[in-house]
Amino acid sequence: MKTENATFIKGIRGTDDIIFDLKPKVAFIGRSNVGKSSVINSLVGSKKLVKSSSMPGKTREINFFLINEETYFVDLPGYGFAKIKSDQREKLRKLIVWYLFSGEAENKKVVLIIDFKIGPSEFDLEMLRLLQENNIDYIVVANKIDKISKGARIKQVKKIEKDLGEGNIILYSAKTGEGRDVLLNEVINF
Repeated sequence: MKTENATFIKGIRGTDDIIFDLKPKVAFIGRSNVGKSSVINSLVGSKKLVKSSSMPGKTREINFFLINEETYFVDLPGYGFAKIKSDQREKLRKLIVWYLFSGEAENKKVVLIIDFKIGPSEFDLEMLRLLQENNIDYIVVANKIDKISKGARIKQVKKIEKDLGEGNIILYSAKTGEGRDVLLNEVINF
């Protein structure tokens, strides 16, 4: 599948602004600085659609992007070590939980992005547990595979599979595009 058109629709900070329509929504979630925005940019073939930053906590709202006029990509704030005040962090946590688990945003799939080099954090494992408990369709993507030599990848994949308790992980590099076609096929065809 080729992305021919990708447009920023809007960012929301509260529950009354959600987009209600029947188009599928693919939410990208992960810890701060795992590369969520970079993954979305690489999927749509743009470096500028989604703003990214080396500073954790850049995304502080839920951003909706319409892809090919048929699917929304939803960039959620990161969780974990964002360098923001604890009350702001709690607001972001509530916003993420509301979007993913309230039932307001239907027809969605979640892409849980973890750092391939670091492996899943305790926040990632908690998010995975919540997705499973709430019967939400999800994909686990291990981003930044370009940070580890090809020879060391097998060992790291086995470690991540053990930590997650599952073996269906898409290896990805937003930097090189490795794994792009596999992930794009998964998120568009659900």
